[in-house]
Amino acid sequence: MPKKIRLGILGGGGDSLIGVLHRVASFINDNYVITGGVFNAEYDESIKFAQEIDIPTNRIYNDLDALVEAELKLPKEERIQVCSILTPNFLHFPMAKKLLDNGFHVICEKPMTTTYEEAKILRDTLKKAGTVFAVTHTYTGYPMVRQMREMIKEGVIGKVHKVDAQYYQGWMNPIIHDKEKRSTVWRLDPKKAGISSCMGDIGVHAFNMIEFTTGLQVESLLCDFNYLYDDNQMDMDGTVLIRMGKHVKGVIRASQVATGEENGLSIAIYGQKGGLKWEQENPNYLYRLNDPEPLQVYKPGHQYNSKLSLDGTKLPPGHPEGIFDAMANIYLGVARAIRGEEYNDGEFPTMADGVRGLNFIESTVASHKQGNVWVGLD
Repeated sequence: MPKKIRLGILGGGGDSLIGVLHRVASFINDNYVITGGVFNAEYDESIKFAQEIDIPTNRIYNDLDALVEAELKLPKEERIQVCSILTPNFLHFPMAKKLLDNGFHVICEKPMTTTYEEAKILRDTLKKAGTVFAVTHTYTGYPMVRQMREMIKEGVIGKVHKVDAQYYQGWMNPIIHDKEKRSTVWRLDPKKAGISSCMGDIGVHAFNMIEFTTGLQVESLLCDFNYLYDDNQMDMDGTVLIRMGKHVKGVIRASQVATGEENGLSIAIYGQKGGLKWEQENPNYLYRLNDPEPLQVYKPGHQYNSKLSLDGTKLPPGHPEGIFDAMANIYLGVARAIRGEEYNDGEFPTMADGVRGLNFIESTVASHKQGNVWVGLD
């Protein structure tokens, strides 16, 4: 086993769900060691949290500037190699740019930035840096999503003509109807979250899943948002019609106020020879539809699956693979890239996916604000 990659973490302290997810994912394949970071905006809180999770405190820093300055003074074989950015959205761009400018690899939560213009600046910065950059669209790490991608690539369902992705959550419902509560949530603050809440947070996952599995790109879209209240600046719900070619069309449906829903991401891709369907809340089942044959169910760990799917499977058939494993598969792919090893281009979402995501988010907002019209993506 090669020496472990030295990982720094920015954000994700306290009871942050995303913090736990990334830390556990980094440990799963024994490729990383958390070496330092900035877990909280308050230095004392960062120290306290590092002690709680048993991370040495000598490389816990006041802020990112202090981390970069101190780490660059260390011998190359000792310094942090890659940083995970787990902060609120508005900090992604300045942190990622600072890290890239100084030669660090980056693993960044989505959306990669808060504007498409910032995303393009990061893309140019990465070209100069020549380092590895991953965007954690976690769901691409599930074994059966990877199987879906490979089956479509191999032509199992034939030419794609219809796509349907949905991401329904209900967690914002008790907040949005209370004016005082909604003023305390950073995802409803455009200065911190960017121009979109629902589509920027979860709709972009559905968009990414469509492009990841089909290998096609969305060319244009038409969007309709629901803000629920006139004084609320952020979308809570949206429906997006998409065109991926003259004869390839579909829909993305996303909501943060789908009352009672938990984490309802699902995707269905239909082609001339059949269809494939997958649901995040039942991630071990990939359904293959093929008239007039009976419904087929694919499950992880079996030898009939693709190499990419099996590479992301850690347990024998019948043992559930979950979201920690999915994120761990992304970290595994990044480790291979950092070490210069061979890897499949489906192992982790890249800067290109991050740029596409911001292009999508801004296009949905533009479509809605212009009166629900078709808007082309770059």
